[in-house]
Amino acid sequence: MFVKHGMNSGFSSLASSAVLRRQQFLIRSLKGYSVSDKIRMEAVKCLSGGASLEANAESVLRTITPSLDPTRHKGQAGKIAVIGGCREYTGAPYFAAISALKIGADLSHVFCTEGAATVIKSYSPELIVHPILEESYNISGVNDEGKRDISKKILSEFDKWMERFDCLVVGPGLGRDPFLLECVSKIMTRARQSNVPIVVDGDGLFLVTNSIELVSGYRLAVLTPNVNEYKRLVQKVLGCDVNDQNTHGELLSLSKQIGNVTILRKGKSDLISDGEKVQSVSIYGSTRRCGGQGDILSGSVAVFLFWARQCNSAAERESTISRTNPAVLGCIAGSALLRKAAALAFEHKKRSTLTTDIIEHLGQSLEAISLAS
Repeated sequence: MFVKHGMNSGFSSLASSAVLRRQQFLIRSLKGYSVSDKIRMEAVKCLSGGASLEANAESVLRTITPSLDPTRHKGQAGKIAVIGGCREYTGAPYFAAISALKIGADLSHVFCTEGAATVIKSYSPELIVHPILEESYNISGVNDEGKRDISKKILSEFDKWMERFDCLVVGPGLGRDPFLLECVSKIMTRARQSNVPIVVDGDGLFLVTNSIELVSGYRLAVLTPNVNEYKRLVQKVLGCDVNDQNTHGELLSLSKQIGNVTILRKGKSDLISDGEKVQSVSIYGSTRRCGGQGDILSGSVAVFLFWARQCNSAAERESTISRTNPAVLGCIAGSALLRKAAALAFEHKKRSTLTTDIIEHLGQSLEAISLAS
């Protein structure tokens, strides 16, 4: 089911089995052993022991995806906020936000500049768009004190919404305007103070690479770098070039150095680490490399991270399974679902496959693994 590696793989496997048996015995002793318990135990099994490499992604997806329940109300399946969207880039924040809805989040917000807001709204009436961010060109005649006032106003406006969000996605279509990035760094700091998970992608990674303290030591932060973004992170944090001969060790070191922040290194196989172990998702996706797939991933990880936190909270109340890192679970689930949706889209569209085609297959791909009810 998954690859074992290293000198201690046999011992780790035995130890993991022993832990699994003890957890199963506890469940049977307390309240019987149901089908849902078995599914939960499969997820624990796929994450037990540092020797596991390939994650059992389908078990994770089945475990953390909530069934649709008529007693639940709007918002309980997730409220996601995307921080991004400027004059040049309007597609990326839309892709991230709409992907969150297509997977099953109830509400999806986009915080962007005024120049991007109308365009993003025109893509879909499903999104709640807030044109509160500012770029330098818009305030070029404002003095330093005036800029500080604008920054405070932006933060104050965002604070009105902060407590409603279950996860932030920072970076899709953000751009690299200095004033905008300064405001977003304050939003990230406020989110961290409020214990709101943060998924960082795109230009958000440019911001974090140059201000690593924004996420350092924050266990609810996820970084999703592509090959170039990862290279810059390694150079900045580890002070060396990427070592393709020690991929897993390097990723472990990078995560540890940033305080065990979860990193999803995108590639042929997606590698995921929180500094404790490295897991991979190697499900075949598509050979089509159209832009925007990383935005789908960031929106997906945000939803699954929130669902994993819900799952962990329920498990803790029931005292049935040990807690697992929800950031890691969210990355495994998001990576697997994107790959499955990309494969389905490519099957129909081949070379003409676009990001919008992949988004349309997210729901079908998740339903094939985890039934809605």
